[in-house]
This record gives sequence, structure tokens and C-alpha cells, in this order.
Amino acid sequence: VQLLASGGGLVQVGGSLRVSCAASGSVGNIRDMGWHRQAPGKERELVAVIRTDGTTNIGDSVKGRFTISRDSAENTVYLQMNSLKPEDTAVYYCKVVTTRSFQRYEYWGQGTLVTVSS
Repeated sequence: VQLLASGGGLVQVGGSLRVSCAASGSVGNIRDMGWHRQAPGKERELVAVIRTDGTTNIGDSVKGRFTISRDSAENTVYLQMNSLKPEDTAVYYCKVVTTRSFQRYEYWGQGTLVTVSS
């Protein structure tokens, strides 16, 4: 399974950015799709996750500003980021949870850098 993330970049404070992550290969049954992030010197944290039924968990630090969605037909997850703040600067990693033959697997993308400039 390969995860290809794209859409990161440099944006000014208050701006918006959308990142996407497409899963390909022998993905099996994709369950959860989500995003984590890691800022310099900090631990990786959950940003948002979306399940197959469409329910979501959004991290407290981004609630009300970030929205997660998915296109199950294309095995792609999106993260729409609005009202960006300097503290949103981080490498954003997508994560996909799949099941195959009753086994659960987790896959991580390579990360895409988001830099919010003041």
C-alpha cells in the first residue's frame, strides 16, 4: 500500500490550504483515514480522522477550523485547513487503517510540510 500526500506549502496567517492523500496498491478494506501532524520538537498529534460511516474526530486545537473528508471511491482523504495559525506549522502525515483477512494494518504517508507565515 502506498500513500501519496500532496498540497502542503507556505501560507500566510489566516489563509487556507487543502492537503490530500491517496491510497493505492492492495488496500483491502479501508476503515479509518486521517491526518496527524508533528511540529519541530513536539510529539506527533492527531489532527482529524474520518471513518467509513463518515463520522469524524477532530483535534481540539483545530476544531472549527479544519475539516476532514474522504472520497471512498478514490481511496482519498482530504484535510481542508482554514484560519491557519503559526502553530499549525508542521509536517502533516496521513494515516490509513485497513483490514485484510481479519487482520488490521496501519499505513503512514511520507508527510507534507505546511508552513504558516506571520
